[in-house]
Amino acid sequence: MGQILNKIFTSQDDNLETFSLLWLDRSVNKTEDNICAQEELQATINQLKTFEDPDQCIRYISTVPKEDRIVLIVSGQLGRQIVPHLQSFEQVLSIYVYCYDQNSNEQWSAMYPKVMKKK
Repeated sequence: MGQILNKIFTSQDDNLETFSLLWLDRSVNKTEDNICAQEELQATINQLKTFEDPDQCIRYISTVPKEDRIVLIVSGQLGRQIVPHLQSFEQVLSIYVYCYDQNSNEQWSAMYPKVMKKK
């Protein structure tokens, strides 16, 4: 995950935009794996904000200036809930959905251009 984000953020070095990484998952701050992943991500970008509640995440995004850019990592379950609301936010550059059921995620997310497809 760190390599993907490093590529995203370093390719934007010439821009003066502010990038933030948001991570939405009900267990984002509850498992050792997630805490370790957060530490790795913070080595790439220092603006990492975590959310366990989708409404709180949407409220936060709505306060971010339109000139800033957000990359969102979201669990499959919460992705289905939040992604439709995020397509109109200019500040949301891309959304990465992670889930064990990749086929199901690809089906529901196909209509949302901000959701990045696994290559």
